[in-house]
Amino acid sequence: MPRRRPKALRAANWRPSEGVPVRRIRGVTALTRVAVRRLEERHYHVNAVHRALAGYVAVLRQPGRYLSGPQHLSPGIEPEDDRDLLAEVLPRLPAAARADLGRIVDRLDREYHRRTVPVPWPVRDWERGAGWWWRRLRER
Repeated sequence: MPRRRPKALRAANWRPSEGVPVRRIRGVTALTRVAVRRLEERHYHVNAVHRALAGYVAVLRQPGRYLSGPQHLSPGIEPEDDRDLLAEVLPRLPAAARADLGRIVDRLDREYHRRTVPVPWPVRDWERGAGWWWRRLRER
Protein backbone atom coordinates (compact mmCIF):
# COMPACT_ATOMS: atom_id res chain seq x y z
CA MET A 1 0.00 0.00 0.00
CA PRO A 2 1.53 3.35 -0.99
CA ARG A 3 2.31 5.91 1.64
CA ARG A 4 0.31 9.18 1.61
CA ARG A 5 2.41 12.25 1.13
CA PRO A 6 2.48 14.81 4.00
CA LYS A 7 0.84 17.42 1.77
CA ALA A 8 -2.10 15.09 1.18
CA LEU A 9 -2.43 14.46 4.93
CA ARG A 10 -2.40 18.17 5.73
CA ALA A 11 -4.99 18.89 3.06
CA ALA A 12 -7.57 16.97 5.11
CA ASN A 13 -6.91 19.17 8.18
CA TRP A 14 -9.21 22.04 9.04
CA ARG A 15 -8.25 25.46 7.74
CA PRO A 16 -9.78 28.79 8.71
CA SER A 17 -11.68 30.88 6.19
CA GLU A 18 -9.51 33.19 4.12
CA GLY A 19 -9.86 36.96 4.30
CA VAL A 20 -11.68 37.05 7.64
CA PRO A 21 -9.93 39.27 10.20
CA VAL A 22 -9.77 37.45 13.52
CA ARG A 23 -9.13 39.12 16.86
CA ARG A 24 -6.61 37.37 19.06
CA ILE A 25 -7.64 36.16 22.51
CA ARG A 26 -4.83 37.08 24.87
CA GLY A 27 -3.61 34.69 27.51
CA VAL A 28 -4.44 31.41 25.76
CA THR A 29 -2.32 29.04 23.71
CA ALA A 30 -2.34 28.82 19.94
CA LEU A 31 -4.13 25.47 20.10
CA THR A 32 -6.90 27.04 22.16
CA ARG A 33 -7.23 29.86 19.64
CA VAL A 34 -7.57 27.30 16.85
CA ALA A 35 -10.21 25.34 18.80
CA VAL A 36 -12.15 28.53 19.50
CA ARG A 37 -11.95 29.65 15.89
CA ARG A 38 -13.11 26.26 14.66
CA LEU A 39 -16.05 26.33 17.07
CA GLU A 40 -16.95 29.87 16.04
CA GLU A 41 -17.02 28.94 12.37
CA ARG A 42 -19.28 25.97 13.02
CA HIS A 43 -21.73 27.36 15.57
CA TYR A 44 -21.27 31.10 16.09
CA HIS A 45 -19.96 34.09 14.19
CA VAL A 46 -16.30 35.05 13.81
CA ASN A 47 -14.83 36.70 16.93
CA ALA A 48 -17.87 35.84 19.08
CA VAL A 49 -15.72 34.61 21.97
CA HIS A 50 -13.36 37.58 21.71
CA ARG A 51 -16.29 40.02 21.81
CA ALA A 52 -17.84 38.23 24.79
CA LEU A 53 -14.56 38.30 26.71
CA ALA A 54 -13.98 41.94 25.78
CA GLY A 55 -17.48 42.92 26.94
CA TYR A 56 -17.06 41.06 30.22
CA VAL A 57 -13.63 42.63 30.82
CA ALA A 58 -14.88 46.12 29.90
CA VAL A 59 -17.43 46.03 32.71
CA LEU A 60 -14.81 44.82 35.19
CA ARG A 61 -12.46 47.68 34.28
CA GLN A 62 -14.77 50.20 35.91
CA PRO A 63 -13.15 51.86 38.91
CA GLY A 64 -14.51 51.41 42.40
CA ARG A 65 -15.40 48.61 44.77
CA TYR A 66 -18.77 47.89 43.18
CA LEU A 67 -19.69 47.81 39.52
CA SER A 68 -21.96 50.61 38.41
CA GLY A 69 -24.19 51.28 35.47
CA PRO A 70 -27.73 50.48 34.53
CA GLN A 71 -28.76 46.93 35.25
CA HIS A 72 -30.71 46.59 32.00
CA LEU A 73 -28.97 48.37 29.13
CA SER A 74 -30.52 46.47 26.26
CA PRO A 75 -30.59 42.81 25.25
CA GLY A 76 -27.21 41.57 24.12
CA ILE A 77 -25.19 44.40 25.69
CA GLU A 78 -25.27 43.41 29.35
CA PRO A 79 -22.21 41.61 30.73
CA GLU A 80 -24.48 38.76 31.78
CA ASP A 81 -25.21 38.08 28.10
CA ASP A 82 -21.49 37.92 27.41
CA ARG A 83 -21.06 35.50 30.29
CA ASP A 84 -23.92 33.38 28.91
CA LEU A 85 -22.08 33.01 25.61
CA LEU A 86 -18.89 32.00 27.41
CA ALA A 87 -20.82 29.44 29.45
CA GLU A 88 -22.27 28.05 26.24
CA VAL A 89 -18.90 27.88 24.47
CA LEU A 90 -16.79 26.31 27.23
CA PRO A 91 -18.41 22.83 27.27
CA ARG A 92 -18.14 22.59 23.48
CA LEU A 93 -14.37 23.06 23.46
CA PRO A 94 -11.87 20.20 23.71
CA ALA A 95 -10.62 19.50 27.23
CA ALA A 96 -7.28 21.34 26.94
CA ALA A 97 -8.85 24.41 25.33
CA ARG A 98 -11.68 24.36 27.88
CA ALA A 99 -9.17 24.39 30.74
CA ASP A 100 -7.11 27.13 29.11
CA LEU A 101 -10.02 29.47 28.39
CA GLY A 102 -11.77 28.43 31.60
CA ARG A 103 -8.81 29.69 33.62
CA ILE A 104 -9.37 33.20 32.24
CA VAL A 105 -13.15 33.04 32.68
CA ASP A 106 -12.75 31.83 36.28
CA ARG A 107 -10.52 34.80 37.11
CA LEU A 108 -13.09 37.18 35.62
CA ASP A 109 -15.92 35.41 37.47
CA ARG A 110 -14.17 35.83 40.81
CA GLU A 111 -13.77 39.54 40.15
CA TYR A 112 -17.42 39.90 39.03
CA HIS A 113 -18.61 38.01 42.11
CA ARG A 114 -16.47 40.18 44.39
CA ARG A 115 -17.77 43.44 42.91
CA THR A 116 -21.49 42.59 42.84
CA VAL A 117 -24.07 41.82 45.51
CA PRO A 118 -26.66 39.03 45.63
CA VAL A 119 -30.22 39.89 44.66
CA PRO A 120 -32.29 40.73 47.76
CA TRP A 121 -35.47 39.04 46.50
CA PRO A 122 -36.18 35.32 46.24
CA VAL A 123 -35.17 33.58 43.03
CA ARG A 124 -38.13 33.16 40.68
CA ASP A 125 -38.84 29.87 38.92
CA TRP A 126 -37.78 31.12 35.49
CA GLU A 127 -34.43 32.27 36.94
CA ARG A 128 -33.48 28.89 38.36
CA GLY A 129 -31.96 27.64 35.11
CA ALA A 130 -29.98 30.83 34.55
CA GLY A 131 -26.35 31.19 35.55
CA TRP A 132 -25.34 32.55 38.94
CA TRP A 133 -24.29 35.83 37.30
CA TRP A 134 -27.95 36.68 36.63
CA ARG A 135 -28.62 36.54 40.38
CA ARG A 136 -26.10 39.27 41.18
CA LEU A 137 -26.78 43.02 41.20
CA ARG A 138 -24.53 45.80 40.07
CA GLU A 139 -24.87 48.92 42.19
CA ARG A 140 -26.20 52.06 40.55
